[in-house]
Amino acid sequence: MRDETIPTHCPYCALQCGMNLRPGGAAETVVEVVERPDFPVNRGALCGKGRTSPALLSSRVRLTEPLIRSHATGRLEPATWEDALRTIADGLRRTKDVHGPDAVGVFGGGGLTNEKAYTLGKFARVVLGTSQIDYNGRFCMSSAAAAHNKAFGLDRGLPFPLEDIPKTGCVILVGSNLAETMPPALRFLTELKENGGTLIVVDPRRTKTAEQADLHLAPRPGTDLALALGLLHVIVAEGRTDEAFIEERTSGWADARAAAMAHWPELVERITGVGVPQLREAVRMFCDAPTGMVLTARGPEQQSKGTDTVSAWINLCLATGRAGRPLSGYGCLTGQGNGQGGREHGQKADQLPGYRKLDDPAARAHVAEVWGVDPESLPGPGRSAYELLDALGGDVKSLLLMGSNPVVSAPRAAHVEERLKSLDFLAVADVVLSETAALADVVLPVTQWAEETGTTTNLEGRVLLRRRAVDAPPGVRSDLQVLGGLAGLLGHEKGFPSDPEEVFEELRRASAGGPADYSGITYRRIAEEDGVFWPCPEQQEPEAHPGTPRLFLDRFATDDGRARFVAVGHRPAAEEPDAEYPVLLTTGRVVAQYQSGAQTRRVDELNAAAPGPFVELHPQLAERIGAADGDPVAVVSRRGRAVGPARITNGIRPDTVFMPFHWPGEGRVNTVTNPALDPTSRMPEFKVCAVRVEPAA
Repeated sequence: MRDETIPTHCPYCALQCGMNLRPGGAAETVVEVVERPDFPVNRGALCGKGRTSPALLSSRVRLTEPLIRSHATGRLEPATWEDALRTIADGLRRTKDVHGPDAVGVFGGGGLTNEKAYTLGKFARVVLGTSQIDYNGRFCMSSAAAAHNKAFGLDRGLPFPLEDIPKTGCVILVGSNLAETMPPALRFLTELKENGGTLIVVDPRRTKTAEQADLHLAPRPGTDLALALGLLHVIVAEGRTDEAFIEERTSGWADARAAAMAHWPELVERITGVGVPQLREAVRMFCDAPTGMVLTARGPEQQSKGTDTVSAWINLCLATGRAGRPLSGYGCLTGQGNGQGGREHGQKADQLPGYRKLDDPAARAHVAEVWGVDPESLPGPGRSAYELLDALGGDVKSLLLMGSNPVVSAPRAAHVEERLKSLDFLAVADVVLSETAALADVVLPVTQWAEETGTTTNLEGRVLLRRRAVDAPPGVRSDLQVLGGLAGLLGHEKGFPSDPEEVFEELRRASAGGPADYSGITYRRIAEEDGVFWPCPEQQEPEAHPGTPRLFLDRFATDDGRARFVAVGHRPAAEEPDAEYPVLLTTGRVVAQYQSGAQTRRVDELNAAAPGPFVELHPQLAERIGAADGDPVAVVSRRGRAVGPARITNGIRPDTVFMPFHWPGEGRVNTVTNPALDPTSRMPEFKVCAVRVEPAA
């Protein structure tokens, strides 16, 4: 055991908690996690996933050699890197030559570093010439991103650092269970209350986070939009709007106010199940506080009306003057580790690096110049994530997939699994043999967080540096090496370096002048300053740009500097209960597992804490179907069936059931979920669909 430690960040959620790693000696303890109390986001605290993250470095649980599916046996069998890369290049080239470039798809992940996300987008558009690229971050906060852009002209998860939350007067937390999804962040809410602030939690379940609230509102799933409109109605009716702020810093208020006034409290009570007295109490708490914030997460966003729902909560902030001012504002709690940076630099179907729009001629010209290609050669926008997965085996014949597991994480997952199986060719690069990788023709073992250097951007917009602490096992290469090797085999021997800092230097130039401007950020600055907040344009000496921890204090990022109200109205979920499917299903996470579980399900300590799926239901519903606690029950929708043991609790609405989504097999709840898409963000409706619940035979 050596004494030195390497400062880095957790490989999991968008907090990107700081940690130190001490290289170890034993094969099963490659590194030891050591507290890093000086990092401001978590001040040394880590959840169980962060503490046990070194277990993923063990060769016992991860891939260490390429695999190619044998024509003779049909099984994945060990292969050389040269054969594996050549097989992938041949497969992609063959599809492109026969069916055209858009027959080749690329699917990325919100856990990829900025350098990988940038290179993957460049590879798709320059080497393959395909428009068919998107990533699983589309399933994370795309609705909030769309609403941010409409209202503020810029999308960054939080327009202020987390350290501001305990200093505000009141927080409305909508559809987030921080106690289980981001445990180290719960202290910001604890400190808020210690400082005399108040907390309102909106969630159909009485979660561990809701138990901390001064007021818990439990709306029927899919009605968050009506709830926000009802609160704004009360604010207007009681004369609690900030007319000076509205006049000086916003536009579009008249239409938004009229839309809200069509949602009177008694109507909203009937839609949501939240009583009028609770609505009025929430308005009193929020408006009596001198400052306030609204924070949303997947609950209101993963709906077929998620963009409008977030817009309604933003309208509430704008109408009360709780935006563009210190210690006030709207923010989104990004979920995946690099969900923010992953969408800023080219993985999304419609975006170029720097958060530029792919259909903007000036953006195309700028990025094309950095890449050394003709702007006309760049393809246009392609399909969103679910639409791309749905097209597999049809228009899209081959797929390169990096860092995602849609067999478990995508909605209507059984259908997506069949689409993946119908491909002419599938190549997957991953750390572990996920359920998706197990379907591939070629699987490549790639490095992970502690074995490589690279940047991520956390939910605050803070660009961070993950440092390499240990060498990868023999036989493992980085994603950048994979993309560079494939690019060379496909005729592009230059432009795809494997050194992450070299890639970041190019990313800086590509992002310069864009909404997400990283041009003033360097590896050295990140290391010295505990991260740098974008936008951070490059400035001439003697003084560098300080970065932007707090956005919109002087003006919003719109053409006229004003925030825009967006007039929205409530509408039902894409699928409402009926006689055959009388119950609502909502999904989420548990503290010991993460996303599709591809990594956390390989950690013994985490599996002991959360060994499998369950169905959370109210005692009234359990009695109606004749289920006792622990009995296997089936949740059935129009798309399929998921099974888990009953977990009976008064902490959920009688008309609602909950299942976590981390497991494959018969407990795969995404077999059941609805792929209905938000018309703007193309976010699937994970959070609400009609089901029936019955004893499992």
